[in-house]
Amino acid sequence: MPSTTNGSSATKTMGVLTLGALVAVTAYTVALGSNGWLWFGWVVLGLLTLGVVATRGT
Repeated sequence: MPSTTNGSSATKTMGVLTLGALVAVTAYTVALGSNGWLWFGWVVLGLLTLGVVATRGT
């Protein structure tokens, strides 16, 4: 029987990483100007995080 604690911890870690990446990309944009690849990467990370949250909920 798999432990739900490890999955929950991984999901929380991924959420924190996604939020941290959002802050970093926003700070980069404010300081140096927009970079489309950084925003694209953040969107991909956000979608992956949403996918993990959705699959962990079942």
